[in-house]
Amino acid sequence: MDTVASIIDRNAASQPDAVFLVAPEINYQLSYNSLADYAKRVTEKLDGLELGKGEKVAFLMNNGLWTAILFLGTMYAGRTILPLNAVSGEANLEYVINHSDAKVLFIEEEFIQKFSRLLEKIPASVLVIKTLRDTGPLWPQRDASKATPQVIPDADDEALLIYTSGTTGRPKGVVLTHRSVIAGGENTAVAHDLVAADRALCVLQLYHINGEMVTLMGPLVSGGSVVMPTRFSVNEFWGLIDNWNCSWFSVVPTIIAYLLEQAERLKQAPFDAGQRPRLRFGRSASAPLSPDMHRQFEQRFSVPIVETMGLTETAAQILSNPMPPARPRYGSPGIAIGNEAKIVDKKGREQPRGKPGELMIRGDNVMKEYYKNPEATRAALTSEGWLYTGDLAYQDADGYFYITGRLKEIIIKGGENIAPREIDETLYLHPAVLEAAAYAVADKAYGQEVFACVALKPGCSCTAEELREFCIDKLGKFKAPREISFMQELPKGPSGKIQRRILSEAAPQVAEQIPVSD
Repeated sequence: MDTVASIIDRNAASQPDAVFLVAPEINYQLSYNSLADYAKRVTEKLDGLELGKGEKVAFLMNNGLWTAILFLGTMYAGRTILPLNAVSGEANLEYVINHSDAKVLFIEEEFIQKFSRLLEKIPASVLVIKTLRDTGPLWPQRDASKATPQVIPDADDEALLIYTSGTTGRPKGVVLTHRSVIAGGENTAVAHDLVAADRALCVLQLYHINGEMVTLMGPLVSGGSVVMPTRFSVNEFWGLIDNWNCSWFSVVPTIIAYLLEQAERLKQAPFDAGQRPRLRFGRSASAPLSPDMHRQFEQRFSVPIVETMGLTETAAQILSNPMPPARPRYGSPGIAIGNEAKIVDKKGREQPRGKPGELMIRGDNVMKEYYKNPEATRAALTSEGWLYTGDLAYQDADGYFYITGRLKEIIIKGGENIAPREIDETLYLHPAVLEAAAYAVADKAYGQEVFACVALKPGCSCTAEELREFCIDKLGKFKAPREISFMQELPKGPSGKIQRRILSEAAPQVAEQIPVSD
């Protein structure tokens, strides 16, 4: 069975001069042969620090050449890579560093001052190594004449420890083995027909499973390449695709909304279908994509969007729509590819087509466990290897899955279940709305009541009462939000998914500050 090390070595032997990664800010192209060489340098560095097999190596860095090398090189070296979410907050970072038993922390200059208090509080046992951006050397030149002592990883050895965003309490550490991360990359490659000639644009950070598995491991296992800017920029997105001949990209619905808003604000003409002949498709995941937004994007930019679904616990991709020219099922993340999927009721019994329940997944991509949390592991994984995802869904007659919400996010009003996504999608139909999220607030009469929060497109205006009437017209009074508040930008996790829990907790304060009617 393959490991990250065996795949890197095989690609370096079969296509040594082929480009694996492009760092556009420094106009640098990393070949597969150089990737293998740098992976060996990482191995020498970690061996020199006397890290044992599977020891945790954390990083707090923006995307770029050195970040990708460290991410892959640590797994190559038989240690466990631990990406730290730079936007998760100091308290969460402190918890993760302590809970994970990290031995080393690579931290970029940008974050040294930002997290100076954190660096003072982390245990003395954690070796902090300050790194430069891609303009300076990170790894010393390797002495090729020396045999490199290397911890040889096995398929079932731990490769990646990544913590969930902690939207329902303390973040949980998801342990993924080499078998899992390779399956995550292979599921992406199979679902999207990736070949060595394909080139991805990676604008999602490598502290999130989507960026790691889809746009880094996907190209690695298929022998392709990836363009990796430091971060997403709405102004540079299409230029990067054009300048570096990208054939696909992976984004989240928030990015789709921003690209559409910019085109609308600048009154850009719709793109011609033949304007980018090399660009095969875009991919959307990490949060549900509104069918209306999906259609708008395809019409304006003349590029098909393949909606998919993935989880941290499944090394990203689990479901995918078919590739063009097949038509997608708008509103569905697709069918199971590379793993098994089923819908079960509260007693674990598989449900027939059309009947809702909880989505479960089984396959090589599924996590090994939650780190140092056997209780949560037992609750999430069955003895047969099935993972409870926590997503409510149903499957249609053709096998396509439709996600209706999260178990913990369902609004129960007067005993009736209301899926927040239904309200979200209605609000997105309003021409002034850029972001929207419905959530539950405790109510004496109904048990729970529907509230919503929106962010408006720049230059647009409307009142909460106008939006509420818009929802009543399309959903009826029972499902329409009782109150709608406004924010400049809705709170999001590292994947770009809007965090309803934060909105729900802040609801009383938000309601006091922003009246229902402007």
